[in-house]
Amino acid sequence: MAAADSNGPWDLPTLKRTPAAEFGTPDGLVRPVHYSGEPFLGKPTRIFAWYAQPSGTGPFPGVVLVHGGGGKAFRDWALHWANRGYAALAMDLAGHGPDGRLPDGGPDQSDETKFRPFADSEAREMWSYHAVAAVIRGHSLLAAQPNVDANRIGITGISWGGYLTCLVASLDDRLKVAVPVYGCGYLADNSVWTQPRFTPMTAELRQRWVQNFDPSSYLAQVRCPILFLNGTNDFAYPLDSYRKCIRLVQPALRTVSVIPRLPHGHIWTFPEVDAFIDSHLNSGQKLATIGPLQQASSQITATVQSPAEISEAMLHYTTADGPWQNREWKSIPAAISAGAIAATLPENTAAWYLAVKDTRGITVSTEHSERGE
Repeated sequence: MAAADSNGPWDLPTLKRTPAAEFGTPDGLVRPVHYSGEPFLGKPTRIFAWYAQPSGTGPFPGVVLVHGGGGKAFRDWALHWANRGYAALAMDLAGHGPDGRLPDGGPDQSDETKFRPFADSEAREMWSYHAVAAVIRGHSLLAAQPNVDANRIGITGISWGGYLTCLVASLDDRLKVAVPVYGCGYLADNSVWTQPRFTPMTAELRQRWVQNFDPSSYLAQVRCPILFLNGTNDFAYPLDSYRKCIRLVQPALRTVSVIPRLPHGHIWTFPEVDAFIDSHLNSGQKLATIGPLQQASSQITATVQSPAEISEAMLHYTTADGPWQNREWKSIPAAISAGAIAATLPENTAAWYLAVKDTRGITVSTEHSERGE
């Protein structure tokens, strides 16, 4: 890590060591595993996960899979990646095993637990601390498996798992690629939790939470390629907070895919996720690259390069103001030629962005722009 980087409350050298683990009986390509976690309330903890590995001897690339709110260690998610040629670890982050709560599990994943008051000395009792530690320990366990290539491991997470992916990608410099889906930082500024959780906090507590646990405090430290995938109307992570997070990452490392009305859920079949990870870990074809938006009056343009044929170029826009979750988005074709996309903004457009889709069905976009910027 660079000298100016922050480890927050995490002891990274310890988390990068291979944790003690007990593997269960394989069932096809998948087997259960329990591995050691961080102490909670003075007692040792264990973390449950599903480990999946393709047939054969490898060495296989690996991927760490981080579930969201209301989720668990998803066996089928790990199997999805094993069927694609990856070793995968999908861990539980709410203190549960395969059949209910573990007697030695860590904190639960309720909002009350995530946002409860805490002193500086209690940071290591918080859910976010334990969840990040469990993910980094999971990476260490995955990297230690004999048929895994420790130098080809990435991470993806969904919703709260996307939030955690932003944190872990900022902290764990061993990762080679990251894809947070939906989740981001600036939760205290604008998110589904701003009013019910952050607004009632004292200014001191809010600052302490953000400094320790908001991805905005760490994302500038990301050193691996990262794809930010979200929808225009996500109920939890709105576009203004999302864009601020994107801009914290070095431009050369970041790729953006904003998709109109993308559904929110534990969905691990988005082709953008698979293709982006493949392109950095498994010799897959790269995604398109779109330059920043340029504007002259109502004309907007962006450069584009794509190793795959582009099948569609679009201008996505909204004339509405107000909460991002409630805005109606419209789409019209954009012109593409000579390595550039171009479109004319309709009258009264309030926010807009350009996007391309290639013949594989992979969408890459610019970040959005807003009227008056």
